[in-house]
Order: sequence, then C-alpha cells, then structure tokens
Amino acid sequence: MATYTSFDQVGKKEDISDVITNLSPTDTPFQTAVKSETVDNTLFQWQEDSLAAPNDDNAMDEGFEASAVTLTPTTMRSNVTQIMSTTVKVSDTADTVSAYGRAKETAYQIAKKSKELKRDLERAFVGTGQAQSVTGLKRKMAGYQAQIDASVKTDLSGGVAANKTALTEGAVLDLSETLYTGGGEASLLMVKPHDSRVIAGWTGAAGRYRQFDGGAKTVTNAVNLYVSPYGELKVVMNRFLRATDALLFDPDHWRRKVLRPWTRTALAKTGDASSTMIVGEFSLKHDNFKASGLITGLL
Repeated sequence: MATYTSFDQVGKKEDISDVITNLSPTDTPFQTAVKSETVDNTLFQWQEDSLAAPNDDNAMDEGFEASAVTLTPTTMRSNVTQIMSTTVKVSDTADTVSAYGRAKETAYQIAKKSKELKRDLERAFVGTGQAQSVTGLKRKMAGYQAQIDASVKTDLSGGVAANKTALTEGAVLDLSETLYTGGGEASLLMVKPHDSRVIAGWTGAAGRYRQFDGGAKTVTNAVNLYVSPYGELKVVMNRFLRATDALLFDPDHWRRKVLRPWTRTALAKTGDASSTMIVGEFSLKHDNFKASGLITGLL
C-alpha cells in the first residue's frame, strides 16, 4: 500500500513568520550629534564675526592721541527651510484583513515611511552637498558642504574627478591645524564606512586608537577615538554621507532648525481608502562657516 505523505495533502496551513525583517539602516549619526532649535520663518538669518590678527606693532608713544581705526562689519548668513513629506494610502479592506507581521497595515506603513523621511533629512544635511535654492514654491536648504568657508575646505582631487584619492592622515591633520589656528576645535570626524577602514589602516597611528562604548542614546555604527596634536576626534561612520567627503566639525556649532516637527495628518476620505500625510519642515545652521571643515575629492 502506498504511503500517504505531506506531498499528497490538500489544505495544509502555510508557515509564515509573524515577524517582518527590514535590514535597511535607519541610524542618522549627524542628526544625533547636533542639537535642535526652533525657527519661526521659512528664511532665517544669523551673523558671524572674527577678530583681527594680533598686531605685533601695537606700541604707542607716551602721550599719544587716539585715532580712529577701521572696523569690520559682521557677515550675514541665511538658510531656508525645506518641506519633506510622504503619504500613506491604504484601502479599508487591506487595513481590516489579518496579515502576518503587523496588526494594522496603515500603522505599519506609517512607521516605515517615517523612518524613510528621517533618512531623507540626513541625506539633505550631509549626503548631497545641496546649496540653498528657491524654485517656484519649492525651497531647498543649504546642507553641510554649502556652509563651509573655502579656507577650511580641502579638495584632494584638485577639482578633477579622475584624480580622486583615498583619505589620508595628512589631510586630516592639515585641516585640523587650519581649524585650530583659526580658533576652531573640531571634535568629530564623520566618514563613509569605507574610510573608517582607511583610518584603521594608517600605519602611523599605532597606539593612538581605542574603541569605546557609547551611551544608551548612541545610534552610530562604530566610534573610534583618534588622538592628534590638535585634540581628540571621534571617528563616526555615516552611511548617508556623500561618498566623496569627510566632515571635520564641532557639533556645538551646528543646529537642526525646526519650523514644523514631523506631523501626521489624516486626509479627507474620497472613497474606500484612508490616507495619512506625514510632513515636516527643517533646515540646518552652521553658526560660523570657518568653525568646521570639509575634505572632499575622496575615492
């Protein structure tokens, strides 16, 4: 008699995991590193200033008469807020039927889209090099790269795409020296994942690295401490950083500006489906364009 096996069965229950696994990264190291401030207009401005170089000949005759000196005005900076949004539309049937891995389809999709928006904001901050622009009714904020003075920007390629090269310790030290000489005190070096390996391989760095554990709120992939003559630098990987760049900065000089925080709004029903809009309006401020640096032209 033939044996009846599972291959012959009809009506078997499917074995589907009740957990949905999403491997896409959601950590946003730059947003984690900087503080937030509110802003009350789509255009906001601030001023920056600097001191004159020390005067080696500042010696006066006894009984001298005061004379006027030339005063330098402050520099006005500005940025605009950028609206970011997405919409989730789910049929009422899809939101009612039982599904593996989530209780409600709308709630699952809103959570997913919210994470995507957070990644979009991180890219706008450090991943595109975008400049401030207004086209019609659409505003784009100036990102990190557009808020760096030319004097603290190092292009290892010389502006020629074909000459892109690997990140070097010398470039980091040179830029650190420039920032320090000008009064800046960078404390964080943000790099793409590949450049973290480059840094680990610097032969001149033996004994100058140590791994440390972050606090409960740390969301970065890995952090090393690089000790140079100009101070300690946390080396932080960022998956969303523009591939040609490395950022050398003090987080205290940067602010995530918020005109409208992330908000969910249920849209009017126009049929047998429900729509939810998620929207926020943000920008970025670097309080002094010479306080942080940029290394670009990287492989």
